[in-house]
Amino acid sequence: MYKIAVIPGDGTGPEVVREGLKVMAAASKKFGFEYESREFDFSGKRYLETGKLVDDNDIIELKKYNAIYLGAVGDPNVKPGIIETGVLLKLRFALDQYINLRPVKLYSSSYCPLKDKRPEDIDFVVVRENSEGLYKGMGEFKNKGTKDEVALQVSYNTRKGVERCLRYAFEYTRARNKKKKLTLCGKTNVLTYAWDLWERAFNEIAKEYPDVTTDYAHVDATTMWFVKNPEWFDVIVTDNMFGDIITDLGAMIQGGMGIAAGGNINPEGVSMFEPIGGSAPKYTGQNVINPLAAICAVGMLLENIGEAKAGKAVEAAVIKIVQTKLKSLAAGKMGYSTPEVGDLVVENL
Repeated sequence: MYKIAVIPGDGTGPEVVREGLKVMAAASKKFGFEYESREFDFSGKRYLETGKLVDDNDIIELKKYNAIYLGAVGDPNVKPGIIETGVLLKLRFALDQYINLRPVKLYSSSYCPLKDKRPEDIDFVVVRENSEGLYKGMGEFKNKGTKDEVALQVSYNTRKGVERCLRYAFEYTRARNKKKKLTLCGKTNVLTYAWDLWERAFNEIAKEYPDVTTDYAHVDATTMWFVKNPEWFDVIVTDNMFGDIITDLGAMIQGGMGIAAGGNINPEGVSMFEPIGGSAPKYTGQNVINPLAAICAVGMLLENIGEAKAGKAVEAAVIKIVQTKLKSLAAGKMGYSTPEVGDLVVENL
């Protein structure tokens, strides 16, 4: 019996979560596992009504679950940064979800903005350090409000944090067993403190994985090659900020935010899975949002808790309807409503 914590969140989050849970229920029947779920209201609406976000007692409760399924958080009536810091970053840091895992996989050439690229050309994974770097929130103002003002934002990188991310990436590359190539994405020519640490640790750990081919690319070059030659990549490992940036470009070349899912991973604890597209408030209640990213997140969740066969079946069903049913992956242009897309995945499971 698995215990799944569900955070529907804001905007279209509850709509896509509903379809993801529909697919999870169908998968449990087909593949013979049992689960129970409980909803947690960590949303902008709740914050506006009560002033509450995620507190320490919530974290204690969430640690009792096998996984967390998140729809999206973000409310236009809440000042930017409050929900993101008080919910997303709070969960990631408090639950030590130190890996952000982002598969970038093209399911159909019809939805790729790149000329002449096929599914076999776009199939890589970004491993992003998820607990340090610039997102640590460290810094200060000096002479704030004056013409001599200075704003300092610190990229905080520890040997422990860098090394555990790199080891995860090496192990993941080996287990993925495709090209068995791991690319370090950084900026060693300019960011000479943080990336000196990353590069030294990467090269030292690489000696323990002689079966994994390694290389390096500056982050600006990485974005260039994503567009020109995405087939060069297998697994990419990078820091928090660069990972945040390049995975959004990855989402675009795989077909858009409607198909992009990710995991916030604690290999020894509770992990959280989500579509990466955000709450998309302008589509709320219209039943036009694409739920496939949220459904793909269910597939990742199932694989993570040990139901790999079910997880792969969910992805296979998504691939089938993307290739044979949908007119588009964009909201309102799919040719089907949000619930109908969920039904199609269930039918093809």
